[in-house]
Amino acid sequence: MGMLALGQFVFSLHTLPHQELQRQYGWRHPSTSRIGLRPARQFLGPDDESVNLSGVLLPEITGGPKDLDLLRAMGDQGKAWPLVDGEGTVLGVFVIDGLSETRSVFFSDGTARRIEFNLSLKRVDDERAALGQLTPAMRSLI
Repeated sequence: MGMLALGQFVFSLHTLPHQELQRQYGWRHPSTSRIGLRPARQFLGPDDESVNLSGVLLPEITGGPKDLDLLRAMGDQGKAWPLVDGEGTVLGVFVIDGLSETRSVFFSDGTARRIEFNLSLKRVDDERAALGQLTPAMRSLI
């Protein structure tokens, strides 16, 4: 297995090797104003959980634009995907919230030799998520 898997997309040296994985958690504590006292707070439960993956692609060595195309196609579905780490632990079900790429160091034909990427994921409730599936067109990118 690779470093991480989002649905059937496996992050590895041959696809998108991420150099950094950042997880962020939140909890909701809304406040109610009170006269002469600090606001009262009530715990309502967990807030957003997000995962950000960033890295650098060197298409001569690692994956390239087709791997980013597949992630864009997965994001276009608007569906959720299970996120599993390299040890097989399910981290939750996530939607693709954003994908950015920066291309630099170009060959004479304009092809990038270096592509930096940042993938943003947001966790959704497992029992309510509509899970995505790779279409035949998406499978052709693998």
